Amino acid sequence: MFEILKKEALNPTVMRMDIRAPLVAKKAKAGQFIIVRADDRGERIPLTVAGCDRDTGAVTIIFQIVGGATMTLASLPQGGCVADFVGPLGTPTHVEGLKKVAVVGGGVGCAIALPVARALHEHGCSVTSVVGFRSRDLVILEEEFRAVSDRFYMMTDDGSYGEKGNVCVPLGRLLESGERFDEVIAIGPLVMMKFVAAATRPYAIRTIASMNPIMIDGTGMCGCCRVSVGGEMKFACVDGPDFDAHLIDFDEAIKRSRTYAEFEAKAREKHCNLFKKEVESNAKI
Repeated sequence: MFEILKKEALNPTVMRMDIRAPLVAKKAKAGQFIIVRADDRGERIPLTVAGCDRDTGAVTIIFQIVGGATMTLASLPQGGCVADFVGPLGTPTHVEGLKKVAVVGGGVGCAIALPVARALHEHGCSVTSVVGFRSRDLVILEEEFRAVSDRFYMMTDDGSYGEKGNVCVPLGRLLESGERFDEVIAIGPLVMMKFVAAATRPYAIRTIASMNPIMIDGTGMCGCCRVSVGGEMKFACVDGPDFDAHLIDFDEAIKRSRTYAEFEAKAREKHCNLFKKEVESNAKI
């Protein structure tokens, strides 16, 4: 069992947890992920390593509460335990030798973008961070990004914080002004990454997208996380999760991401109903 050392709500739908997993903390690098199960009957949830402390053995995970499995995980108390915590998995993000990089994060994808920005910063790279959220109340990790960024741009769809617009607004402005990067790294919703790739393509700037498709085992055996890259089939869990964004078939990836939308909605509804009955039952005692 893996102890939950710390638990914190970053916004109404996003939770941060520090899990005691010293073997994972010892080896994990930016861009890699773990698979966690809340209990012995729970689903396998792939989550990026948002940070780790090799001295204490703590691994930080950040996740959005979107379905039954993540609702169960979020309900666990600080001091409690998760049943399984396996990793690190996947290929680490390449950061060596890069001198100037733009890191573009959207929504909860910023939890993945932050360790990448931090690793680049620690390697002496000049980091321009562009992060976007729907509104101010959903903003997460702002101070952490500012601490590792040479330039920082905050965007909100409704203009309630930072600048109004999506992440392509400041990125496009920089590129049009003649700014060039060794690499642009995009991490967030598939549609966002698709448009970031479209923005950088005319300038022939290498662009990386971190893919988070449907995944089960995380070792390449199930094939659920397949992604079409340059006409070839790749597995995000072992070949990625980072791929050349200009070669990814985003339309296919978006279509596949919706495969279990109805099932997930039913699972969430079932979990909410069970929780409601439990609350009502406790109230009668």
